[in-house]
Amino acid sequence: MDLEKILDIKYPIIQGGMAHIATGEFAAAVSNAGALGTIASGAMSASDLNSEIKKCKMKTDNPFAVNLIMIRKEIKSLIEVILDNKVNIVTIGAGSPGRFLEILKKEGVKVLPVVSSPLQISRLEKSDCSAYIAEGMEAGGHIGHMTSMVLVPQAKDITKKPIICAGGIASGKQMLAAEILGAAGVQIGTGFLFTKECPIHENYKKKLIESSSSKVTVIGKNKRIPIRLLKNNMTREYEKLERNYDFEQLENFTVGRLKNAVVNGDIDDGSLMCGLTVGQFDEIISVKDFIDKLIYEYEEAKNGN
Repeated sequence: MDLEKILDIKYPIIQGGMAHIATGEFAAAVSNAGALGTIASGAMSASDLNSEIKKCKMKTDNPFAVNLIMIRKEIKSLIEVILDNKVNIVTIGAGSPGRFLEILKKEGVKVLPVVSSPLQISRLEKSDCSAYIAEGMEAGGHIGHMTSMVLVPQAKDITKKPIICAGGIASGKQMLAAEILGAAGVQIGTGFLFTKECPIHENYKKKLIESSSSKVTVIGKNKRIPIRLLKNNMTREYEKLERNYDFEQLENFTVGRLKNAVVNGDIDDGSLMCGLTVGQFDEIISVKDFIDKLIYEYEEAKNGN
C-alpha cells in the first residue's frame, strides 16, 4: 500500500468522518497513532469547525483531514475555515467538490471524494482529485448499493488515481484483501467506535459490544437514502412508516437522532450508526492498540500466517 506516501502518514489508514463523533481531539488521537484522523464537519457551524481544528492542532503535529458534506448551505464558509487554518487534506461526501476544487487545489489541499459507484468516479475524473475513497455498502451510516469486493476492482479499472477501500474493513486480513483488490489504503469507521478515545456515550459503546452483524439493519430504502445502523425502537418505527409510504412523517423522523445517541446515550430511540463489522469486536481498546493490532494482523496475513 502507498497511501502513507500520498498523505504523509505512517500507516495507510484513514479514520472515517463520522458526524457528531469525529471531533478534533479524537482526530488528533488517531493521527498521533500513525493513521489519518478526520474531523467531521457535517453537523458543525464554521465557528465550531474552526474551534475543532485548533483543538486538533494543539494535540498533534501530524497530518489530519476534515470531512465536508457538499450539499450543506454553509459549505463556502466551512471551506474558508479549512483554508484559513491551512488544513491540507479533505474528504468529500454527499456531492462533488465542484467549483471549490480549483480553490482547494490551488492552496495545496488534497481532495479525496467518497464514492459508492464507478460511475461517480467517471464523472469526477475531469476534476483531478488526489484519490477516491470507494465505500462499499457494508459501511455504517449512509450507504450505496455495491459491496467493497465488487466496487474496489471496478473503481481501480477506470482510474489511475489511488483507490482507498472503505466499508467492511476491521482487521488486518481485510486490509490485505483490500490491497489485493487494488486499494492503496483503507478507511475505517465502525472499528474506531470501539476505542477509548471515541467520544460516543458509554451506552452506545456497550450496545455495540453486545451486538452482532445480525443486529444491523438498513432503513431509508423506499426513499432511496439507505442508512445502516443497529436495530432498535427507532428503526422499527421508521420501518412502519416506510411500509405505509408515509414520507411526510419520515422527512423529519430521524432529525437529531444520531446526536441523541452519541451525546445522551439514547439507545432505544437514537440512531446507532455502525457497519456490518460490528460483530468483529468484543472489547474497547485504545486508538493506538487498535491501529497496532490492525498492522500486526496485516503483516501476519501478508506473510501467510
